[in-house]
Amino acid sequence: MENLSQKSKIKSQKHLTLLAFLIALFPTYTYAQADIHFSQFYETSILRNPALTGVFENDYKFGAYYRSQWSTVSNPYQTALVSGEYRHSVGQYSNDYVSFGLLGYTDKAGSIDQRITGIYPAINYNKSIDEHHNTFLSAGFTGGYLQYSFDPSKATFNNQFQGGHFDPTNPTNENITNAKMTMWDLGAGLSFNTSLGDDKKVTYVLGVSGYHFTQPKFSYYETPGITQNIRWNVNAAVSRYVNEAVTIVFHSNYALQATYNEIMIGGMIHWTEHKTGIRSLYTFSGGVFYRYNDAIIPVVKIKYKNMAFGFSYDVNVSTLMPASYMQGGAEVTLFITGNTADRSGVVKKTMCPRFF
Repeated sequence: MENLSQKSKIKSQKHLTLLAFLIALFPTYTYAQADIHFSQFYETSILRNPALTGVFENDYKFGAYYRSQWSTVSNPYQTALVSGEYRHSVGQYSNDYVSFGLLGYTDKAGSIDQRITGIYPAINYNKSIDEHHNTFLSAGFTGGYLQYSFDPSKATFNNQFQGGHFDPTNPTNENITNAKMTMWDLGAGLSFNTSLGDDKKVTYVLGVSGYHFTQPKFSYYETPGITQNIRWNVNAAVSRYVNEAVTIVFHSNYALQATYNEIMIGGMIHWTEHKTGIRSLYTFSGGVFYRYNDAIIPVVKIKYKNMAFGFSYDVNVSTLMPASYMQGGAEVTLFITGNTADRSGVVKKTMCPRFF
């Protein structure tokens, strides 16, 4: 009986290692094909909708992200990202502005170190369509370069299980000639934002976008017919200015890529230190988000002058909860924002939606 149990365990190990390798080789047929995502998704404009590039209260924004997840289930999935956005007025008297952005990331996942590296420049034109209500219609585009790779030396195969034992020195009898693939990507989107009422206390943003319009080949073995699926994205947000100290913001995002879909919804309360006649230095924020059927995500954010630090943690509530012990992943962000000045030294301010 003990011998039978041992054989069953070995057989399960074989299936798991084979599955891990297939995930690396054929991500089209697995969850792994879904693009990278962040819990603080509202900060990743270029990856969510290029038409959101430059849609914020300042003229420039530079940031860095780091995410680590599933450390209790397997080798941690780790993602690092840097981004920058800058917007510029179109003409001296126009309320239109054009925005430029650049984003780069690297993602490492699993025991065979599957790595994804991406670079995405973006451009967005923000057209003022109702000056009185501070209303804009934006059209954005991004063209990215992606590289997928894995380490074949860390993969294990059935041939290495012999005599009831795993021996890494056994020949795999596999001929892996290519452990890297590259592709060009194309994405585009539209967004609409406006501030309502005479006091402009309510602002909302709506947008739709798509990525992988080129549908590049997506196979390490150049297998015909396997291509990267288009990802569609819909975003919405509402900001309510309560008073000089308090603002409430709600965010939502829906992503669809082949059979994979993701729904994110939640909100934050921003409290700003306010003293009459003195410039505010601090803003403290807190809130919670929910990734449908996956995680509950508390978020905190501290802003001092033009620098903001954010932290979130995924509390896993999916079917993986027994294995993960409710531990999903931690994510940290750091941003610097500011405004530019013209030659006279006067800070230039274009009209913009009131979003924190």
